[in-house]
Amino acid sequence: MIDVLVAGGGPAGLATALHATAAGLEAVVVEPRAAPVDKACGEGIMPSGLQALAGLGVDVGGSLLSGIRYLDARHRVQVRFRDGAGRGVRRTALHEALTRRAVERGVRIVEGKVEEVRQYADSVTAGGLRARWLVAADGLHSPLRRRLGLEVTDRRPRRYGLRRHYRVAPWTDFVEVHWSVGGEAYVTPVGDDLVGVAVLSTARRGFDAHLAHFPELAALLDGPPVTSVRGAGPLRQRARRRTAGRVLLVGDAAGYTDALTGEGVALALATSAAAVRCLRAGRPQAYEAAWRRLSLRHRVLTEGLVRISGNPATARLVVPAAARMPSVFAGAVHALQ
Repeated sequence: MIDVLVAGGGPAGLATALHATAAGLEAVVVEPRAAPVDKACGEGIMPSGLQALAGLGVDVGGSLLSGIRYLDARHRVQVRFRDGAGRGVRRTALHEALTRRAVERGVRIVEGKVEEVRQYADSVTAGGLRARWLVAADGLHSPLRRRLGLEVTDRRPRRYGLRRHYRVAPWTDFVEVHWSVGGEAYVTPVGDDLVGVAVLSTARRGFDAHLAHFPELAALLDGPPVTSVRGAGPLRQRARRRTAGRVLLVGDAAGYTDALTGEGVALALATSAAAVRCLRAGRPQAYEAAWRRLSLRHRVLTEGLVRISGNPATARLVVPAAARMPSVFAGAVHALQ
């Protein structure tokens, strides 16, 4: 019988399998798509995430990220990371590196899809396989979260993200977050001549229509777009809890606030490690508290920023306030890095 069956072979699922293997557990990943898989995301990996990847023996390369910069039409404020550099990494490159490491470590990756889940006193069956534990890492709109009765409907305004890459030399080694009353544009250097631009907003419109709200940024994108537009959303997803018997939820499947603070990969890596520690100790019920503890700062700070950005009267004050109170802005960045 398999020790840990992982539904979903994205970064959270592969990290879970790697942590399980390191803990002496047999891990099998079930994933319907061939690697590498692309996804709409900001592609910035915070220093803590980079350290977690190094701990798994994963080298992702990419572009150096020195810190975070907030901008609007009249103001700018920036903070350098305190605990080392981050990296701007194409999502496909991250997925390739994790997949390669998982194969090196003996993780079996099976093509397929986990749909029906049956639980017993000492095991769970899913995807035609039997395991002691099942980890659901099947993404933002997790079908397993819904089938297990863990999904919670959220009535608040829905936010969406769109991402595209431009063939232009990065003008900075900072992640830039451009603010406007129409939303935010999250800019990440991911190569010597490539930048990724993700726009976040409650408005449903095309990428170019979003970019029109950021004329200063648009002027910097003098190279051609080189990837198609990818979208994601609604971004906010809630779960009643992260455990259901012998099933644990990790990554975006466990619940997601927003992409604005760019901590998704780092948080997925941290919580996947916590999930495996709980399983290794035979205490899956301890994972809920561990997840809440690890995600608390992210959830509180990100939710606060999203609420502010949703009101035009307060959204226009974010960058001026950060510029007037640089120590507060620095504290928030350091808390999330």
